[in-house]
Amino acid sequence: MVSYQAGNLQAFEMLYSAMKPRLFQYLLSLTFEPSRAEDLLQETFLQLHRSRRTYQPRRPVMPWAFAIARHVFLMDRRAGKRRRQYEASDLAELPELPIPADVEQLADRELIGKALSRVSEPRREALLLHHVWGFSFGEIGALLGIRKGTAKLRAYRGMQSLRQELGVDRTDKLEKVK
Repeated sequence: MVSYQAGNLQAFEMLYSAMKPRLFQYLLSLTFEPSRAEDLLQETFLQLHRSRRTYQPRRPVMPWAFAIARHVFLMDRRAGKRRRQYEASDLAELPELPIPADVEQLADRELIGKALSRVSEPRREALLLHHVWGFSFGEIGALLGIRKGTAKLRAYRGMQSLRQELGVDRTDKLEKVK
């Protein structure tokens, strides 16, 4: 990122290649629409380019990039509410979402994806940021504009909701592990 800030275009290409899959999966988990996620990804990289001077080299790049992606998503959602009514996605048409490792062995990917789509957006976002992309609760809090404890609570409640949607409680999980 520092090389890109200095004007090295090859550094941007490397940055794009490294961040594109994770940012796309993140945006897909927010939109459930691959084409919309792709559009938002392109807008994210445009905003990243415009904001490159604000990046602080001593900080990790991914939380900064995820914050930009989230901002792009929120701006698109606000604009969309003014243009059209929100329509719920048909569960049969859901894209493949990233699956938290903690629940991967509990059911097949399709069933987990459908259950994940029924978890409220704030909880699902915190759950995925922590359990899939490995952000700390402090980083999630900064990214979402909430306190660290709130981020932890959302991720925890998101996991509880996901387990409930799958019909699995903690004791079932513990029995499977034993």
